Amino acid sequence: MSDIERIGVSLEKELLAAFDKKIGGKGYKNRSEAIRDLIREDLSRQKIEHKKTPAIGGIFLVYDHHTAHISSVFKKLGCHKPIKTISSTHVYIDSQNCLEVLLVRGLACDINKLGETMISLRGVKHGYINLVAVGRRK
Repeated sequence: MSDIERIGVSLEKELLAAFDKKIGGKGYKNRSEAIRDLIREDLSRQKIEHKKTPAIGGIFLVYDHHTAHISSVFKKLGCHKPIKTISSTHVYIDSQNCLEVLLVRGLACDINKLGETMISLRGVKHGYINLVAVGRRK
């Protein structure tokens, strides 16, 4: 971090107090690191808006495990060619529900399409897709 530049920021007292409360609750030791993280998050979100951005994604699915063959459908979809599955986890939540988490790598548009396809399957009760932009692999 030898290339750090110092800047000044002016904020209203109420806004700064709310920010300090929020970052204190998250464990930040100083405002600078919190601001850096906010900027990184915003830049990553901006990159993800461009559909062809390389990304890592988490697809989270809660589903009724009594729905016929849903696990095999998940496995089949997880082998979708443009996307590389990094890892998957299957957890029994209770006698009715399971949680499936897939960690995948690919283009943001392909990950979103796969996630939306999985979320729309019969028996899926809740679904969430989380994307993070990454650089191209060498």
